Amino acid sequence: MGGHRIFATPYAAIRPHYVAKAERKGRTAAEVDLVVSWLTGYDDAALTRALEDEVTLEQFFAAAPAMNPNASLITGVICGMRVEEIEDPLMRNIRYMDKLVDEVARGKKMASILRGS
Repeated sequence: MGGHRIFATPYAAIRPHYVAKAERKGRTAAEVDLVVSWLTGYDDAALTRALEDEVTLEQFFAAAPAMNPNASLITGVICGMRVEEIEDPLMRNIRYMDKLVDEVARGKKMASILRGS
């Protein structure tokens, strides 16, 4: 396994930060899970398994049932980088997830976050 150290970080270590960010802004853990499911194709049971098994982000995205074809519609800046310009597919997927959670926390409407789905 090469690449950035975030790739080896368990999804279970990241999710609490996503949920806390959303909840600080009056949103819910269920909304965080909804956008992650939309992006990756995981259902609730599979997300729970990923948390329990402490799969890394690399494993999480490698095993994703169906990355949403509309993910490429996610644009903007996250961590100082434009997500649409990130070349590494795994890093781009991680940043897509970050961007979706940011949009939840900012109070955007779910239809907008899910790119009209």
